[in-house]
Amino acid sequence: MTNRILFVPGKNPKPPMEEHRRQLLRCLRRGVERAAPAVAQAIEADSQAFRLIAWNPLYYRSYKPLDEDLPWIDMLLKQDGPTHVDVKEALSFRRRTAWVLYTLADIFNFFIPLLPDPAVKATVQETARYFNNEGNIGQEVRELLKVPLREMLARKERVLIIGHSMGSVIAYDTLWELTHIEKNPGRVDFLTIGSPLGMRFTQQRLQGVHEKGNRRYPHNIRHWINIASQGDLTALDPNLRDDYKVMLELGVIEAITDVDGGIFNYFRNDLGLNVHRSYGYLVNPRMGEVIAKWWKEGA
Repeated sequence: MTNRILFVPGKNPKPPMEEHRRQLLRCLRRGVERAAPAVAQAIEADSQAFRLIAWNPLYYRSYKPLDEDLPWIDMLLKQDGPTHVDVKEALSFRRRTAWVLYTLADIFNFFIPLLPDPAVKATVQETARYFNNEGNIGQEVRELLKVPLREMLARKERVLIIGHSMGSVIAYDTLWELTHIEKNPGRVDFLTIGSPLGMRFTQQRLQGVHEKGNRRYPHNIRHWINIASQGDLTALDPNLRDDYKVMLELGVIEAITDVDGGIFNYFRNDLGLNVHRSYGYLVNPRMGEVIAKWWKEGA
């Protein structure tokens, strides 16, 4: 059976599509190579194995130059794991304090304007366009994922959707619509990384939130695996199984697995350690193990 991986990136402008895809694939191959070299070779040999759902140019009407990240990606690929400094910073008191503040703001949304971090406020403003479907932008973004997904499911291909950050929300909403609006019978596997799907703020805005019973959730996910890196404040709640266990009770999903203890994302750039970047997630050997296992199950 043919394996296909669809990657839905997080928010913010990205490099042009093919440049961005190439760098993501470099990192994914490196992570998989550490776990299963033969699988990494198989992914590299199939030009259709990895596809990027480039929604960012549509949403932001702009691109980010690759030059800003390329030297740091090259360094990341040469690194075998997090340094002592990386681990110490990811687990720092500053990040733990920020986690407490963000958790309170997630429970009591009126605290959000009081948060000291302008990036958090900007995130709320940016995602409002998507959640409110302003100018039909939410629907247009989801359609970018639906087009290849419909084709792959029609061909009975095995599909792994990797949703990073906001991309995990887009993927979840897309799967809900395919279930309840389009009645598409196909099923996929779902890997979320650095996902905000555990946040109340996000859950209150998902497709299906006002529905009852099994209509509240997508029915087309076989196995949902979630990975959150240490210190990643976007993945404020790093465990999703408890949030979505009703899907298991209703029998609309086979399994939901949180990777125990998370991982260390050791991507750095000129601003310092960034434990949320997709490159750092993809290159991690623990994530490589998850992808390699999925690939081999379909071999």
